[in-house]
Amino acid sequence: MAGNSFGTLFRFTTFGESHGPAIGCVVDGVPPLLELTESDIQNYLEKRKPGQSRFTTQRREPDQVKILSGVFEGKTTGTPIGLLIENVDQRSKDYGEIKNQFRPGHADYTYWEKYGTRDYRGGGRSSARETAMRVAAGAIARKILGDDIKIRAALVKMGTKEINRDNWDWDEVDNNPFFCPDAQAVPVFEEYLDGLRKDGSSVGAVIEVVCSGVPVGLGDPVYDKLDADLAKAMMTINAVKGVEIGNGFEAAELTGIENADEMRLGKDGKPVFGSNHAGGFWAGFHQVRTLSCALPSNRPARSSPLAKALISMARKSMSSPRVAMIRVLASAAFRWAKPWPPSRLPTTFCATAHSAKAGTPTSIFQASFRASFPTQSERANIASQLVSCRV
Repeated sequence: MAGNSFGTLFRFTTFGESHGPAIGCVVDGVPPLLELTESDIQNYLEKRKPGQSRFTTQRREPDQVKILSGVFEGKTTGTPIGLLIENVDQRSKDYGEIKNQFRPGHADYTYWEKYGTRDYRGGGRSSARETAMRVAAGAIARKILGDDIKIRAALVKMGTKEINRDNWDWDEVDNNPFFCPDAQAVPVFEEYLDGLRKDGSSVGAVIEVVCSGVPVGLGDPVYDKLDADLAKAMMTINAVKGVEIGNGFEAAELTGIENADEMRLGKDGKPVFGSNHAGGFWAGFHQVRTLSCALPSNRPARSSPLAKALISMARKSMSSPRVAMIRVLASAAFRWAKPWPPSRLPTTFCATAHSAKAGTPTSIFQASFRASFPTQSERANIASQLVSCRV
């Protein structure tokens, strides 16, 4: 049975079954001299462990992790790190009645067809119990990434019930059993889920993940795109049926203008993005310092009317110098967040374009602007199209 490992430079392999004596993993690719203790890992396992509320499995597992190798005197040695968690509350007899039955929505049938056998005690290897070791390996990965990169997640939808995004508070996530950022939505979720439990049923949910402080350029082209790797990782989690990056499937309803993430030059000389429809990825590479993905939905942001006007002007213009000039005007205009009086438009553009187009004297740019749009009527037309636009 292959498929038990994930990663390349940082790689972990999990082992064990839900009702076996223990579960564990081997983590390879960890640099030496990294401070690491069992408590560093345990803090994350405490958030995941079962039996903490009436809304999760009632199996009681302390999930105490043991470091078996790869750490000496509180620091990593650069060799593989072995981790182990003993199972103490299996209660295998609870599954005796389904020994000869296949459960819908589980791996019972497919495992039987592929391997000719199955572990009916909680699903064996296919159980979500395995995810405890992903959390343990992930805790080590967090130590490697450092504090500059922040990774946060929250429940934003449960069945037909959604949070109010105006109430989003990251500090609220750890204060309720749903890891929900909207305190007002928690009692709604509780009542909704209690009703489903009384009916002997359950319901799906949507988790939104946001990563900030991520350096630009992570990922490799074609088959090793970062968003593809993340999607694969998410899809291997039990019960996950979809992953959306940025706007996800809602991007199909947007035009190219609406879906584009516009850029402007920041004060530090680096690009600033006006939106994040792509979820932080261009061509599979990480392109902004904030990633967003959802399991399985996300909300689009609004597009700038300024971009629509400028693109419309560029499409109508048959002169390549004019198209180039419009692009420069766009770069300059993105510095402004207010309407421009028609009388001041050319002067404003000339002044701001001087800083946007470093090294070009204002007089030269102004001459280029007038050459591209020689008549007052043409310049007035630009003003009429842009006067009401806001970035």
